[in-house]
Amino acid sequence: MTPAIKLLEKNKIIFEILKFEHDANSPSFAAEAAEKLNLNAAQVFKTLLVDVDGELNVAILPATRQVDLKAFAKVCKGKKAILADAKKAQNTTGYLIGGISPFAQKKRLNTLLHSDAQQFERIYVSAGKRGLEVAVAPSDCISLCNAAFAHF
Repeated sequence: MTPAIKLLEKNKIIFEILKFEHDANSPSFAAEAAEKLNLNAAQVFKTLLVDVDGELNVAILPATRQVDLKAFAKVCKGKKAILADAKKAQNTTGYLIGGISPFAQKKRLNTLLHSDAQQFERIYVSAGKRGLEVAVAPSDCISLCNAAFAHF
């Protein structure tokens, strides 16, 4: 049981757990989840940490997209955005890379959910462990993470 799953249960969120055998050689964790679980890759969202002008933020976006760092910085009212260092991302969230869930991170950060999520009844995000996904409504993701929809 991960902190993310415990948080979903505590808040009485309707969710589904999906498991798959993670391949340590897989270059893309979200794409691997989509493939192994036979899901629409546009519905599987990855959680990235983005440093905007020295402040960490969370970007939740489809496996089929790359984060547009310029657009992300602009949405955050910043000048420059870069992907956070892996070690810093792990230390800040409490999760390993490839298993970073948007839920129950050690530190609450500004969180943006890509607007593509609005077209789906539910999206798939990491449950806090490699090989473990949860299906949730985008609105639940917004409320639990105190997030906002944005296009980046």
